[in-house]
Amino acid sequence: MRQRILMGAGIGAAVIVAIGLLVWASQQGTFGPSNNGKHLLARAKQAVNQGRLDEAQRDLEELIGTFPSSPWADDALLLLGQVHENQQHYDGAQTAYRQLLDHFPSSALVAETQKRLGNVNIALLFSPIVTDLDTIHQVRPGDTLGGIARANHTTIELIKRANSLEGDTIFPSQKLKVPKGHFSILVDKSQNELLLAENERFVKTYPVATGTDGSTPEGTFTIVNKVVNPIWYRQGAIVPPESAENILGTRWMGISEKGFGIHGTTQPESIGAQATAGCVRMTNSDVEELFAIVPVGTEVTIVD
Repeated sequence: MRQRILMGAGIGAAVIVAIGLLVWASQQGTFGPSNNGKHLLARAKQAVNQGRLDEAQRDLEELIGTFPSSPWADDALLLLGQVHENQQHYDGAQTAYRQLLDHFPSSALVAETQKRLGNVNIALLFSPIVTDLDTIHQVRPGDTLGGIARANHTTIELIKRANSLEGDTIFPSQKLKVPKGHFSILVDKSQNELLLAENERFVKTYPVATGTDGSTPEGTFTIVNKVVNPIWYRQGAIVPPESAENILGTRWMGISEKGFGIHGTTQPESIGAQATAGCVRMTNSDVEELFAIVPVGTEVTIVD
């Protein structure tokens, strides 16, 4: 009798454990109906490959909503962001990428997600989509783009790009998207990276070159001037922008530490290294993008 009781107790315990495992597996999307997490992800990938993006989006949103902690949730969020990107739904892509970074900080997909999020954030800045960091300005008689930019601590170029303006002409009652957030820059010399933030929220990371032997100054500075196609003043010589000897590239943003700034380059192969006389060097395409976004007065913090 005692042996039967022990056997029954053992079987009961095994059943409880089995049920618990089945419940856990079902919650993870690894067991249960045909619409489990793994199946939904596979079906979404097939739909993407066949151009059926709406179907892929539905399957991915079902996976994320039903199995938020499954082994496939981070893959689903990355793919959902890509689906939104392909449809130019940049706000949806931004939400998906941020959710992946917030909920899965140890995922192997973090580096790719950060890169994609940076590109999406810039696309949003340069698009007419209004976010919580933007405002709508209705043009009044006498308004100018310069005045609107100064009042909102932004740039004329950013307003123009966000509103698809080809010229500087605006007219009364016209509605313009205007960024209202404050941008800041952090340069990490140890990583040779420049991080752009808006209201302390990540926007994008850019690779840079910094000074040899740690010669880039450390501290908190501000951008004091901005120049298109800068002249290079080198040891008393004046090197014009069109000269092959001018290494400053297409843009210059001088900081409050005299003689130093953020600029482009004619030597893109140096990006990622300590290779300058102390300035922060970017590729021309990257510095032109940053130049369009940040106004004079933007805070620049440089750390080692």
